[in-house]
Amino acid sequence: MREINVAEITENIKEMCIEANHFLTQDMDLVMKDSIDAEKSPLGKQILCQLQDNLKIAGEDMIPICQDTGMTVVFMEIGQDVHFIGGTLEDAINEGVRRGYTEGYLRKSVVRDPILRENTKDNTPAIIHYEIAAGDRVKITLAPKGFGSENMSRVFMLKPSDGIEGVKEAILTAVKDAGPNACPPMVVGVGIGGTFEKCAILAKKALTRPVNEHSHIPYVKELEEEMLEQINKTGIGPGGLGGTTTALAVNINTYPTHIAGLPVGINICCHVNRHAQRVI
Repeated sequence: MREINVAEITENIKEMCIEANHFLTQDMDLVMKDSIDAEKSPLGKQILCQLQDNLKIAGEDMIPICQDTGMTVVFMEIGQDVHFIGGTLEDAINEGVRRGYTEGYLRKSVVRDPILRENTKDNTPAIIHYEIAAGDRVKITLAPKGFGSENMSRVFMLKPSDGIEGVKEAILTAVKDAGPNACPPMVVGVGIGGTFEKCAILAKKALTRPVNEHSHIPYVKELEEEMLEQINKTGIGPGGLGGTTTALAVNINTYPTHIAGLPVGINICCHVNRHAQRVI
């Protein structure tokens, strides 16, 4: 049994909140730069260059890459041979978010009650997903999620007879309905299977997979490639002002489901697709 003091979790979460809000991951940085050469529209190319300027300024001056610094989503993959000491894990995670957003001077966007709307003033609580895994390591994936794109996400409870064509239609419907509101070029996370809530979590987690990595399942890989091509044919383009780069990637996760259902979750993210990952 390996002991980990939760103070270590807090410190890492704090640093990850600041890191994710100021710098793109390497895969996102590369695909953003490549998109400029690939874009066919002069206006679209201009917008992509402006986004690059924004990213450069943010990195040099330590300014957030987006004014909406998001609600913090944390995926905790915890080895079953780990024992946490020094306090509760959930409190430690939220303390890390609090410190990251206050010490990093990041915008606080979380309200305590969805109807009463009083700001918590420290961006807590986080949305936390726990998973128990083999071993004695803790893998933390942190993703600040802005709500311009989050509001454009959808869940479709399809019938099994809708099949893969129904899944394709659902993805394209969600993207077309989102239009410019998701701050394209976007990354599209898709979850297929499970239940109502499971497909949404699958879609959310799909956004944290490197955009240059496809699913290991052959038909899913083909679906990712086809959907990216179809989405980029919609003409929505960078900033929603037209062009050939509407999406940078389509990442799809699948899970077993019930004989009577075909749940599909689509979680759209804007061009920054912020996330950070560490293993303790």
